[in-house]
Amino acid sequence: MTAMPTFAGATEWINSGPLGPDDLRGRVVLVDFWTLTCINWLRTEPYIRAWSQAYEADGLVVVGAHTPEFSFEHNVDLVRQATAGREITYPVVVDNDYAVWTAYDNHFWPALYFVDREGVIRDAHFGEGRYVESERLIQRLLGVSREPVAGTVVGRGVEAEADWDTLRTPESYLGYARGGGFASKDAAPDERRGYVFPGFLPFNEWGLDGEWLLGREKVELTGAEGGIVFRFQARDAHLVLSNATGRPIPFQVFLDGAVPGEAHGVDIDADGAGVLREGRLYQLVRQPGAVAERILEIRFNEPGAEAYAFTFG
Repeated sequence: MTAMPTFAGATEWINSGPLGPDDLRGRVVLVDFWTLTCINWLRTEPYIRAWSQAYEADGLVVVGAHTPEFSFEHNVDLVRQATAGREITYPVVVDNDYAVWTAYDNHFWPALYFVDREGVIRDAHFGEGRYVESERLIQRLLGVSREPVAGTVVGRGVEAEADWDTLRTPESYLGYARGGGFASKDAAPDERRGYVFPGFLPFNEWGLDGEWLLGREKVELTGAEGGIVFRFQARDAHLVLSNATGRPIPFQVFLDGAVPGEAHGVDIDADGAGVLREGRLYQLVRQPGAVAERILEIRFNEPGAEAYAFTFG
């Protein structure tokens, strides 16, 4: 059995003052590692909120540990915005230096650690799923027994559960450190150069058009205009974007060369129009009917857009 580590080294706290094992002794604690752009975490968050609300009076404390995956996620204002936007009212520890992550020897987003009233970690779960089983464990640690709330949780927007039966495209990073499937010719890491879309785009591959800087964790549009194209199959398509210009950057999305219509995601309209403001995950596509292989194109008419990863659901 492992004692719950401290939260020493935290950058700051949201929704609470600093907490430690002594402050939480006598309470059941659920530590939830997250990062604001992670689609897997976003799909678990409705359950975490529901458990926090349903069992707070019984002695449950949820502590969200925000450990950034991408460099722009170190911006505490973005973490605060995500906390408010997801209606998170439980304490959030900002772990910009990976101190809490390291103390737990954690390796995943999302990751749940279940701590009993004596401050001992009793179980851990990584990734999505196992919601009813996790809630039953919380109940056992609290000493309560009632119908789980997990069966009534319905995620909305980007929090909706993936359509696993039709999902055939994996998460795809665009920076060269972890990227793959880049179909445009003559990739030039860490250099500004012009690209053109490939004449044929293979399934689960992507390409660039315009002048871009291909970096370790992102691609950045340095020319006056440019686009990204991806051939995928999934109900939902998302893109992690950031914006260092300080001004809104409009963008346009196309599906198979046409406006998306009813297949638009929550961050664009039926004509495919959207605006990149703050750094976060943007939902571009949600197909309402039969899910098929599609070609997604996103175009920017101003420089400064930074794209990190496509995720699907």
